[in-house]
Amino acid sequence: MTRTETPPIANSVPALAHVPSGRRARIMALTSGKGGVGKTFLAANLAAALAQRGRKVLVLDADLGLANLDVVLNLHPKITLHDVFTGKVALDDAILAAPGGFEVLLAGSGMVEYSRLTTEVREQLLKVIETVAPRYDHILLDTGAGISDVVLYAVSLADDVLVLATPEPTSMTDAYATIKVLATQQARADIRLVVNQVGRIGEGRVIRNQLQLVVDKFVAPLLPPGGTVPKLELLGEVPLDPSVREAVQKRKLLLVSMPGCAAAQGVVAIAMKLAP
Repeated sequence: MTRTETPPIANSVPALAHVPSGRRARIMALTSGKGGVGKTFLAANLAAALAQRGRKVLVLDADLGLANLDVVLNLHPKITLHDVFTGKVALDDAILAAPGGFEVLLAGSGMVEYSRLTTEVREQLLKVIETVAPRYDHILLDTGAGISDVVLYAVSLADDVLVLATPEPTSMTDAYATIKVLATQQARADIRLVVNQVGRIGEGRVIRNQLQLVVDKFVAPLLPPGGTVPKLELLGEVPLDPSVREAVQKRKLLLVSMPGCAAAQGVVAIAMKLAP
């Protein structure tokens, strides 16, 4: 499949630089090379864990065409980002309170017009983030999977990027592909990694080390002279836990319905690193 190439985007957010650093959210993009690894689940529960630590948090559903954050949170929005982008409603009307003590900006599902990066999508998404950035401590961008232009643009607007992977070989391969693109197109030198559905304690560290070896060997030759090979920081690991499936089926946050389970505690540990 051929996609429209976009010019490399530096690892900075110059368009947001005018927002006072003393009161601007730390923006983190959660992305993955492969779908179905639990990215939206992590975004929602991580937001709840950060809120429990006294932080003001917004989750923005940046999977503009195939949004499902509303399903995870059991919300039924009448207003979405689509309505904001088209000027039908004010941005504030689209910000909703979510279970868990944080707020969300939900996107519509099945919006074909958001499957590619148009000038309008670029400008509207940037405008939304510029507007909300001073209001929060953390903004989590729940991006789509893969390396489409829309995904990469959303990631380019973030201060930090978190790549989510599972121990499955296909997930690890796609995670490497994502890291390679972020390094070569956005000059990302620091990338955070969360490994979901680990079968044993320490498996996340093993996977991080394996990915780092591959990145060191194959990404370094692709970088321009003086380019920095990405360093992968293991932000945490989330155990394989039947409680997750139960919470997803009930459309409830794991941190609300089963806060003591192993997976919930894994997410809390990640939040503690982000908000010490």
